[in-house]
Amino acid sequence: MTADKKELMQQIVGWDVENWSKAVDYWEKNAAVKGRELECLELGSAMGGMSLWLALNQNKVLCTDLNGPEPWAHELHRKYDCHTRVSYEALNAMNIPYENAFDLVLFKSIMGGICADDDSKKRLIDQMHKALKPGGTLLFAENLEATALHQAARKRFGTKGWNYLRLSEMDQVFASFRSVQYSTAGFLGCFGRTERQRALLGKADALLDKLIPATSKYIVFGIAVK
Repeated sequence: MTADKKELMQQIVGWDVENWSKAVDYWEKNAAVKGRELECLELGSAMGGMSLWLALNQNKVLCTDLNGPEPWAHELHRKYDCHTRVSYEALNAMNIPYENAFDLVLFKSIMGGICADDDSKKRLIDQMHKALKPGGTLLFAENLEATALHQAARKRFGTKGWNYLRLSEMDQVFASFRSVQYSTAGFLGCFGRTERQRALLGKADALLDKLIPATSKYIVFGIAVK
């Protein structure tokens, strides 16, 4: 990966790039995203990274967060000269005011923070289903509960009070969709205290990927079709 592409992927993914960028690779291989001028919605955007990726692929994007994306998101999209394809809105992902409106909906790492109980995970995904046009696509990347080691580290160093998704819930949470496919990644990467450390641990994750069971990994990413 060239230095320019590494910088771009850092802007898109933001954290533990070695592992989370696998979601972008997966979507590019398995979903028709490039050059189609799709009507897209990103939920929980904050810094605008995934909206940047969608806009650079020639799509029209509504970039949203609960109180609206951060000012940095606007600056990021202008930096890459794709701001004319992006609009911004304050939007509650648990109560999306659109129906049959988008070709594609995307979210990364929001479920654990806004779903207070397990039932609300399905309600969240059902809101996205409602917002999609028939045949529309949901791209998702989310934190998994993973192992007791991950859970202990999060209690001490990470975000407290998150309701992490479990692989055993996938069928039930995405039941409203016609089809769902997904993969998992990441075991060591999230333990790095700096991005440099996470990059080194993420490279080790790539070597160990086939040896680590899916239920022990901390990221799930995939594609659901309405």
